[in-house]
Amino acid sequence: MKPAAVGKPVRAVILLSGGLDSTLAAKMMVDQGIELFALHFTSPFCTCTRGKNGASASAAGAGCHSQAQIVAGKMGIPIRTVSKGKEYIDIVRSPRHGRGAAMNPCIDCRIFTLSKGREYMVEIGASFLVTGEVVGQRPMSQRRDAIRIIEKHSRCEGLVLRPLSAMHFEPTLPEREGWVDRERLLDIVGRSRKEQIRLAQEWEIADYPCPAGGCLLTDRTFSVKVRDLLNHSPSPDMADLLLLRVGRHFRLPDGRKVIVGRDEAENRKLEALGRGKLRVYIADGFSGPSVGIGGPANGSPVGLLARIFTRYRKPGTPAPFRVREVTAGEARELFIPADPDFSEVERALLC
Repeated sequence: MKPAAVGKPVRAVILLSGGLDSTLAAKMMVDQGIELFALHFTSPFCTCTRGKNGASASAAGAGCHSQAQIVAGKMGIPIRTVSKGKEYIDIVRSPRHGRGAAMNPCIDCRIFTLSKGREYMVEIGASFLVTGEVVGQRPMSQRRDAIRIIEKHSRCEGLVLRPLSAMHFEPTLPEREGWVDRERLLDIVGRSRKEQIRLAQEWEIADYPCPAGGCLLTDRTFSVKVRDLLNHSPSPDMADLLLLRVGRHFRLPDGRKVIVGRDEAENRKLEALGRGKLRVYIADGFSGPSVGIGGPANGSPVGLLARIFTRYRKPGTPAPFRVREVTAGEARELFIPADPDFSEVERALLC
C-alpha cells in the first residue's frame, strides 16, 4: 500500500460504528490530517438502539446506523454502509474460530469486518485501516492473541492502527512511515470507559448513543432462538432475523414455529414482518396478542389458537375470541373457543 501523492493527505479507512470509541479514533485521525473514509456495518443483532436523550431507536430514528452517519457528517468523512447479509449468517452458523459463551463468533466476525475494510481500502487507494478497538475491552476478540489471529486471517498484518491503544502495540505501517505521529496516540487498556468519557468531554463530543455497542449473539437467551432458526432454516432472510427480536418464540413438536407478541408494539412488528411469511392471527375487539404461525397451512389451527389466546389474553376476556386470520394478503374472521389446557404451548417455549 502506498501513500497519496506528495502534497495530498494520506487516506485511511475507519471502521465507524457510531459508538464512543470509534468516534474518538476518527477525531484523532482527522486532527492528524488523515483523509478518512468510513465503513459502517449494520446487523440485525446490534443492541445499540438508543437515540438522543435515551429515546428508543425506533422512536428517534436513531441507533448505530444514524449515529455513524451523524459522526461522519460532523467530521466531513464520506461513509459507506455495508449490511451483514448471507455471508455473515454463514459465519454465525459455522464459525471457523469458535464461539463465545453464546452464539457469538467474535473472532470470525472481526475477520469479516477487517477483510471488508481491506477490500474498500484497496478500492479507494487508502494506505491503512483505523479502528476504535481497545486492548482487553472485549474478552474474546480484543485479546492480544486474538488480535494477531484476526490480522493474519484478514490479511491486515501491520495495517490496522488502533489510536486508543496504539502504545500497547508495535508501531504499525502509518506510524513507521511517519504519516501518523505516534506520540499523539494513546495507551488505553481494559474494559473501563472512564478515560474515553473524559476525552469526549474534553474534546466536546456529545450525543454519542452509548460508550460501545453490543451484540445480541452474546446473549444466551436470544441465542436459543438464533440456534433454533439456523437448525430449521437453511437460508434465513432479513425478516426471519428481525423476527427473532419480536415476541415469545415456540417450536412445536411437529416443527411449526409460533411467535406470540408481548405488547402492542410487538404485535404491529409481527404483523409487518410476518406478512407473506407467516399466517398471522390478530386479536379483534379484545386485548390479546397477535400470533404468527409458520409451516404448512393445513386449515386453521383452532386448537392451537385456543390454547394461545386463553393463555395470553387479558384476564377476564370472555370466549369465544374474535380473531382475524391474515394469509397472503387475504383476511377472514374466526371465533376461537377457550381452552384451559395450554400446557402444550408452554412446553414448546424457546424464550
